[in-house]
Amino acid sequence: MNSPIGFLAIAVAIIVVVVLAKTATVVPQQSAFVVEYLGKYSRTLQAGFHILVPFVERVAYRHSLKEIAIDIPEQVCITRDNVQVAVDGVLYMQVLDPHLASYGIANYGFAITQLAQTTLRSEIGKIELDRTFEARGAINANVVSELDKASAPWGVKVLRYEIKNITPPKDVLSAMEKQMRAEREKRAVVLTSEGERDAKINTAEGDKQRVIKQSEAVQQQQINEAEGQAQAILAVATATAEGLRRVAVSLSAAGGAEAMQLRIGEEYVRQFGKLAQASTTLIVPANLSDLASIVQMATSIARKAAPPAA
Repeated sequence: MNSPIGFLAIAVAIIVVVVLAKTATVVPQQSAFVVEYLGKYSRTLQAGFHILVPFVERVAYRHSLKEIAIDIPEQVCITRDNVQVAVDGVLYMQVLDPHLASYGIANYGFAITQLAQTTLRSEIGKIELDRTFEARGAINANVVSELDKASAPWGVKVLRYEIKNITPPKDVLSAMEKQMRAEREKRAVVLTSEGERDAKINTAEGDKQRVIKQSEAVQQQQINEAEGQAQAILAVATATAEGLRRVAVSLSAAGGAEAMQLRIGEEYVRQFGKLAQASTTLIVPANLSDLASIVQMATSIARKAAPPAA
């Protein structure tokens, strides 16, 4: 066992084990290894166990096929209205072609980061400061579109880009706060005036309806009173007509003329007496003593007005 041949066999065995350990490669899941044959691209190893040719093949590049998030450092951008804002973001990308990612560019991560910053500055320069906050979605989409075109030859796919913060200078922030405060006060004044206007309109409409209702009530009252007066006049006229008719009927009956003469005489004497009591000065007719002639005249008038007997 202590012979030179034994030592040589042991050395050869150790060398074989070391070579196998160096040439045996295990590729993890969602990874890809680029193998070079004597310094030239040979093949791409996918996930699993692989054996390389000793001394002539080696793993030159190792790539992760998972989605990668790259932080984009904060940078100063100038908006369309010449306001400086500090903007940072985060970029999501994925290696689709390990061969292109290995030989298409030296460092695709650095290149995409720089390209994202320059593209972002260009997009921010197209819009005003007030629109940068509301146009984040459009800015992100434009940055992704431009990066995706540039990174296609590198075997890298840019999935999305998100702006994290947009920070204007302090004096600009103060001016924006004052502007927002003024806008809120303006909206409050407008809403208050609109409320007062609506209240006045409602009050005027209520007064209008009240006046209309009052006029309708007065009109209806006048109509009712007129109808009542008409009914009263009609009732009085009807009663008077009925009384006259009955008087006429009584005059045409036996003894009616004598009764009428007696009634006229009594009424004449009573009324003349009232006239004498009411005034100290009295004009006496020349024929006052001729009461019979007065009664005779009234009787003749009544007979002419009375309807003929049936």
